[in-house]
Amino acid sequence: MQKLQSQGVHHITLVGAGRQTSIDFWEGVLGMPFIFEQPNLDKPRESHLYFDPGDGRLITIFTDESRTPEKRRTPTDPGCVHHIAFSVSRVTFLQAVSRLDERGIKHSGVKDRGFMDSIYFEDPLGLLIELASYRFEPPAGFTHADVLMEAHRLRVGRGDYNIAEVHLADAIQTLVERSRATLSDDRAPKNPY
Repeated sequence: MQKLQSQGVHHITLVGAGRQTSIDFWEGVLGMPFIFEQPNLDKPRESHLYFDPGDGRLITIFTDESRTPEKRRTPTDPGCVHHIAFSVSRVTFLQAVSRLDERGIKHSGVKDRGFMDSIYFEDPLGLLIELASYRFEPPAGFTHADVLMEAHRLRVGRGDYNIAEVHLADAIQTLVERSRATLSDDRAPKNPY
């Protein structure tokens, strides 16, 4: 059977409360431009707000003025969303704790994830949000996923518990060496002189 090949996340839609609650959080706290609004085409009494999370894709929110924000942790039962993670630059990540503190938003503090650092906090309705910052940049022509897959192979081969910075550095070296010929290897054209 043929696959239905994914080419990235198109959008994520969440159920919100009132319109302003969503605008205040998604644009006001997370800096996602509010780019358009229209009725929810399946429930016309609801509004459908669209935000750009920074990569031109979409986070959308169904809002209804009759719903009020009641902050409680969203369900984490099987089949439910545990959290949504957003990529932030290293310099933004380094400001996250103080900026969340300035707003009085409770958070986890910085969490070491080996290949990235994370901070967790909840949106006004209790959805867990993660700000994630990679500790590396992939080499030209590769993605973060390429580096992580190679780092995973190295980690497993070495019997290590989780991906660490040494695995990332070695993975980047491996990918670069695999993709580029040098005059000192067999792939390089032989000197005709």
